[in-house]
Amino acid sequence: MNKYFTEEHHLFRKSLQDFLKKEVVPHIESWEKTGTIDRFIWKKFGDMGFLGISYPEAYGGLNLGLFYMVILLEELQKINSAGFAATIWAHVYLAMTHLNAQGNKTIKQNYLTSSITGDKIGCLCITEPFGGSDVAGMRTTAVKEGDYYIINGSKTFITNGVYSDYLVVAAKTKPELGNKGLSMFVIDRETKGVSATKLDKLGWRASDTGEIAFDNVKIPATNILGEENKGFGYIVQHFSLERLVMGINAHARAEYALDYALKYMSERKAFGKTIDQFQALRHNVADLYADIELCKNYNYMVASRLDKGEYVVKEATISKLKSTKMADEVIYQCLQFLGGYGYMENYPMARLLRDSRLGPIGGGTSEILREILAKIVIDKKEYKPAT
Repeated sequence: MNKYFTEEHHLFRKSLQDFLKKEVVPHIESWEKTGTIDRFIWKKFGDMGFLGISYPEAYGGLNLGLFYMVILLEELQKINSAGFAATIWAHVYLAMTHLNAQGNKTIKQNYLTSSITGDKIGCLCITEPFGGSDVAGMRTTAVKEGDYYIINGSKTFITNGVYSDYLVVAAKTKPELGNKGLSMFVIDRETKGVSATKLDKLGWRASDTGEIAFDNVKIPATNILGEENKGFGYIVQHFSLERLVMGINAHARAEYALDYALKYMSERKAFGKTIDQFQALRHNVADLYADIELCKNYNYMVASRLDKGEYVVKEATISKLKSTKMADEVIYQCLQFLGGYGYMENYPMARLLRDSRLGPIGGGTSEILREILAKIVIDKKEYKPAT
């Protein structure tokens, strides 16, 4: 992949692989069982610079190109804990993205700097119990009273929603304007009136997913991110990155699943030969490999365009829609290759299957993505960057 990756990228990947093997992998089984990731790992990530690879040097970041992010995402998928991976990327590429893009200098100094060092963990709060993918139907409100906003409402399915130190929250400042009345805020976890309940999930079990309530939460007006009533544009603009992230995650976990299955098949014997010699299985592998390669190369193309500053709503939507579907299909078949062992928890496929199933749901369901694409293709709708 020399078109996208230089020697420096390969060195970075090797360094990250070594770090994950030494510092993360030994703890994965414990974190999967407890649903709690120990705080020490955040400082280790911060000390290595992995939390700040995409952010300005002025706040402690490395200001590196988007393909360093691609490497981080890919390698996180190969330790077989999408929950741990989600905890990291939801902090780095959801919460921190809003801080960096819309935060003023004070907010960046207080939150972005400590997010890069691993001293503070963030979460992004958009989805609501009654809204799901309907961002415009949001019910959480932020009413301005003097130099403060009073926030009331609830959010759900929030990654890092329980153990994070701050929350990036979308709320309606002018409900009568619909999606034109949304604003974004940063809120400290310890602020009076903020509470969270941990949710029990099918997969992503290492991560803390929470339902969050805001009961007359009073925050300074200076905690607003960007301009009042411009929040919907910010959200839509950053959805491109989130959906590309999930597309990259999908091709990486599918690749990991197929690599593992191929190793197993090369060792497993039936009827006097290894099962990778049976034509029915070999041709199935060929199809899966081709599907992975198509998605991976498409995702790299989208990442390259986004890295150049292009607006890739359509392309990122396609990335997530097709890659997450592909990953589910690849992992389902890879579990089948392992037979009964694929169904056992001490083999990786069972967890991979559970974890992968969130792909077509989180960050915009596949149904919503298809409607977005239908509007672009059929209705000729144009999505433009927030001004």
